[in-house]
Amino acid sequence: MSFRIIVLAKQVPDTRNVGKDAMKADGTVNRSVLPAIFNPEDLNALEMALRIKDQRRDCEVIVLTMGPFRAAEIIREAMYRGADRGYLITDRKFAGSDTLATSYALSLAVKKLEPYHLVLSGRQAIDGDTAQVGPQTAEKLHLPQITYVEEVKEVTEKHIIVKRRLERGVETVKSPLPAMITVHGSAAACRQRVSKLLMKYKHARTVTELQNETKDYTELYDQRPYLQLQEWSVDDLNADVSMLGLSGSPTKVKKIDNVVFVHKDSKKLTASDEDIDGLMKELINSHVIG
Repeated sequence: MSFRIIVLAKQVPDTRNVGKDAMKADGTVNRSVLPAIFNPEDLNALEMALRIKDQRRDCEVIVLTMGPFRAAEIIREAMYRGADRGYLITDRKFAGSDTLATSYALSLAVKKLEPYHLVLSGRQAIDGDTAQVGPQTAEKLHLPQITYVEEVKEVTEKHIIVKRRLERGVETVKSPLPAMITVHGSAAACRQRVSKLLMKYKHARTVTELQNETKDYTELYDQRPYLQLQEWSVDDLNADVSMLGLSGSPTKVKKIDNVVFVHKDSKKLTASDEDIDGLMKELINSHVIG
C-alpha cells in the first residue's frame, strides 16, 4: 500500500481586494465579484505533502476541495506542482455551508479515500479566518490532530514528528498515524509549477467543466484517463442533506459593517509657528489628541 496523503484545499475569494459588494444580504460571501485564488496556507500544506513525497517513492498526494465547478482550478494548480490527482466536492446543496457543515462533507469524502496516512490542510482560510475546519474534520474522523505545524521532522509508516509554531516559541510533537495536521503560514512556501506537469495536466477537466466548455475531449480522455477529474455530489457521499448548506449551518451572521477608507487631500506644512499651531488645533478639534 502506498503512503497516502490527502490535502484539503480551498479556492477562496481574494480578500485583499474587498469592495462594498463583497457580502450578500444573507451574510455569505459574494464570490462572483471577487477574484478566486488558492488559499495561501493550503499551498503551504501542499508543499509539506510534496516534501514528504520527495522522500518516499511510494507516496501519493491527493487534493480534495469543496466548491462550485470553477474550484477545480486549484486541483489543476496542485497537479502542476506535483500532486497526483484530486476530487471536487460540488453540489448546490453545499451552498452556504459554515465550518461545521463543511467539515462534515469533507470528513465523508476523506472516508471514501481510505486507507490514508495523513490529512493536511492550511491552518485557516483567508475568507473566514476561523481555523475551525481542520480540527472539526479531525474530530469527525476520530483522528489525532496537530495544529500550527511548521515543519515535518520525521515520518514513518507508524508515526510523524513535527515542529509547531506557537505564539511564544516552538514545540516538537510526535503523533501516531493516521493523523490530521493543519499547517501554519510560516511553513515553507509552495514550489512553483513544473512545466512538464503543466503540459501533462493542462487539459484535465471535470465533467461539469466539459459541459460548460462544450468541447469534445472524448478521444483524448480515452487515451489519457488521468485527465478526468472526479466530481462527488451529495449522493456520492451519502450525506445527510439536513447537515449541509444553510440549513445545516448553526453559524449566523448578525450584522455586516462595510469599512471604507476615504482618501483625502494631503496637506503640506512648513516649520513656521503658524502652521504648527494650526495643525495642533486641528488635531485637538478632531479628538485625535487632547
